[in-house]
Amino acid sequence: MQDVVAAPPKGLELFAAPRRRAPLAIGGRRGEALRKMGLSSVQDLLQHYPRRHVDRTQLRTVAELREAAAVGDTGEVQVHARVLDLGRPFEIPNKNRKAKRRTMIKGAIGDETGRIGVTWFNQDWVGRALRPGTEAFFYGRLSDFRGKLQMTAPRFELIRNGTEPFNVGRIIPIYPASADFSSDQLRRAMWETLEAVDLIMDPLPPALRTRLRLMTRDEAVRIIHFPDVKENVLAARRRLVFDELFTLQLGLVYRKRKLERTVQGIPHPLPHADSVAEVFISQLPFELTEDQRRACDEVAHDMHMTYPMHRLVEGEVGSGKTVVALYACLLAIGGGRQAAFMAPTEVLAEQHHLTVSELLDRAFGADEARNLFASISRRPVVRLLTGSTPAAEREKILAEVAAGGVDLLLGTHALIQETVEFKHLGVAVVDEQHRFGVHQRKRLREKGVTGEPDILVMTATAIPRTLAVTVYGDLDLSILRELPKGRQPITTSIASGEQQRERAYDLIRGEVARGRQAFIVYALRDESDKVELRSAKGEAARLAKEVFPDLTVGLVHGDMKSVEKEDAMTAFRNGETDVLVATTVIEVGVDIPNATVMLIEDAERFGLAQLHQLRGRVGRGGHPSHCILATDLDLSLASEQENVAVAHRRLTAVAASADGFRLAEADLESRGEGQLFGARQSGMPELKLARVLQHRDEIQDARALAEEVLDADPELRAYEHMALAREMRDRFPEESLDVVQSG
Repeated sequence: MQDVVAAPPKGLELFAAPRRRAPLAIGGRRGEALRKMGLSSVQDLLQHYPRRHVDRTQLRTVAELREAAAVGDTGEVQVHARVLDLGRPFEIPNKNRKAKRRTMIKGAIGDETGRIGVTWFNQDWVGRALRPGTEAFFYGRLSDFRGKLQMTAPRFELIRNGTEPFNVGRIIPIYPASADFSSDQLRRAMWETLEAVDLIMDPLPPALRTRLRLMTRDEAVRIIHFPDVKENVLAARRRLVFDELFTLQLGLVYRKRKLERTVQGIPHPLPHADSVAEVFISQLPFELTEDQRRACDEVAHDMHMTYPMHRLVEGEVGSGKTVVALYACLLAIGGGRQAAFMAPTEVLAEQHHLTVSELLDRAFGADEARNLFASISRRPVVRLLTGSTPAAEREKILAEVAAGGVDLLLGTHALIQETVEFKHLGVAVVDEQHRFGVHQRKRLREKGVTGEPDILVMTATAIPRTLAVTVYGDLDLSILRELPKGRQPITTSIASGEQQRERAYDLIRGEVARGRQAFIVYALRDESDKVELRSAKGEAARLAKEVFPDLTVGLVHGDMKSVEKEDAMTAFRNGETDVLVATTVIEVGVDIPNATVMLIEDAERFGLAQLHQLRGRVGRGGHPSHCILATDLDLSLASEQENVAVAHRRLTAVAASADGFRLAEADLESRGEGQLFGARQSGMPELKLARVLQHRDEIQDARALAEEVLDADPELRAYEHMALAREMRDRFPEESLDVVQSG
């Protein structure tokens, strides 16, 4: 491919790699202000798209404003006028002496048809920005004050000489700006830059562009910044959204296809009724859901192929992802290979070890022995390796793993250290994979000796399918929506204030009296000077002494030593602790069937998906369970205070829905997509205009088109695909496309 992508481009490459971007011809303070905004090249600036557009093609004269006001049209208006006079700021008398100082500026603006009064409150800077004789566009609402027409607190943008083509009589772009560089200055810089660009290169073959009814990229970029009519903005945006999504999907599909073509995997035998994996399934204390069975079949199919499996299993809280992961491990073990299972935290790794051991005990008995020749009468040998494993025990485990004496090794990132050597690694499971960097996963794959091991990654964060296809488009996808039969519903409620918190405490006392247990989760580990929030450490002591003096209260948080955390979790798991105070260290993986109450303090501080994850720590046994979302905010003020309204909407959404996928979408809409893309850690191309939830259809179309193009030209070597190949390389780092096992 290198000989193709090295061809010289014809025009400015919008997505050029950093080393080939054109520097901005703007220096001095303006250039420094732009650099602070992350805009140091022509490409950066041109992709700094407008937040919205304002129609300035319908400017009115002052006389026309008077006519509009006479018929009751006092909505948002815009006028091109000159400042006729402007007074100095003066203080407004205030009856309340404790109230803040208030000032007013009064003046008048006008044109050849008349004049109109203008007023600003508490905006002393206006007196420095405007002078008599200054020309500007003024925007605001008309009002009548004592029979005289005026505009109160109008926004304005200055005109230097009255003839700027980017300011007069156009659809005007309004940009995300900074204190040092206004939207007006950005508009000026954008105009100057576009004037100096001869042509923006279009990598899309003309025949394909015509078929898709898209304008050229050059037209799209110029129109999005300076449209002549509003209708063209939509067409330009459609083209630019397509560009962002198409080369993204092209890279993801290319990477996946290259993996399948060029990387030697380990073909595992298909399972049969007497195989280790299927015997394990038959001995489970519950029946697999349809989603679990489908996922297991998909895993078996993938692991039988000559190329490595590369699959993501995502699912609802408590949907049984661990069973699917263990099934994959047993497929490898049944074929005489080893399996690795990596979790991001010791608490989660230890929970997996406990769960896996119990399930294997039930299927194969408790006596461990080497699983020679995959004899189903032998229980697979399982070991746990974490950072806190004692040195002597660690050395023993490493020797067993290297000799092939361990079938399944569970652990944290300790599994990818150089000292860990497998004899025949066949599959690697990565749980909560978004917490691992791409290079960490690559190192785990490199543990394979006689072929690339299969990779199964799991996440308990419910991700909408469209987002999963976009962010994890190089992975095959299995989704678990169903919950196992017998799961009890979780009643979710909101507790606002001390009185309702006391009711939550009463509920905990009642559940403990019935032999159950409870979690109480806090956002902070320690008290903070910056925010007035309760902390796990401080509240654990208070709860034990003042609220639950007759109960046993435990504490677990991320800053504790590993042995302390495990002791706390073991005591709670064994029923020795009635109430466990915790931070989000227990957010995923913790499975305590006897816990029936989850009280989340300062719940408005958590994301919707995180609240859903925490709620999923209860309701895992045969008992009805409760989740209380506690807040110190007065939710009755939601109609008056925006921050309270936002919190109320979020908490109500969690209380009203047990659907993690729906909550994930709501979380995505309110918090943005950046966090999910940022967590990918694999050089994902940035999306400037495209939005995963908003552009679902466009994503599917881009995916289908990418597959079509690569079906016909797998390495993009054809002449008409030369520019596409180059852009794909530029948007994905070289190692991201070439080291496909990094996925």
